[in-house]
Amino acid sequence: MQAEYRLTLPALTAEQAQPLSRSLLEEAEAKLGFVPNMYRVMANSPGLLDTYIHGYTRFREDSGFTPAEQEVVLLAVSRENGCSYCVAAHCFLADHMSKVPVDVTDAIRDGRPVADAKLAVLSAFSQTMVDSRGLPSRDDVAAFLGAGYSERHILEIILAIAVKTLSNYANHLFHTPVDDLFAARAWAG
Repeated sequence: MQAEYRLTLPALTAEQAQPLSRSLLEEAEAKLGFVPNMYRVMANSPGLLDTYIHGYTRFREDSGFTPAEQEVVLLAVSRENGCSYCVAAHCFLADHMSKVPVDVTDAIRDGRPVADAKLAVLSAFSQTMVDSRGLPSRDDVAAFLGAGYSERHILEIILAIAVKTLSNYANHLFHTPVDDLFAARAWAG
């Protein structure tokens, strides 16, 4: 999904960026071996890029979800927000780093039922949290808790929604092109 209006700010290199964005782009290059297009456009707002990376890191390191569960949450939120860039990126990460079964990621991206019962509940609850703007029903919460998750996990999903909303909305406005690395998992929505 892309916004009708397209921001005309350029995708920045580290050399073009303000000091905070410069250091974040350099860190991404060192850690990932490349700078994702999303980071390059978000670098136009150092606070946006910093907040995104900090929140994303906290979610990855402290959420209490397994890497596969983290990917399910991030993918479900990105799909629900209609972000082509992030759906492609999280499918790639799911396939190559988090080791989420392809049938799970494909089901989420295609809006089909997820066969794994626990991941199905996680995906559905993440989508519900986005759709309801953080107002799940008692039944929604009961199903989530009944699948073995905790109330703290609900807060961690809120964190994931916050950081994915930052990136999803920026990508909508920039029409961010999917990096070549993620292209095999491109998603048109």
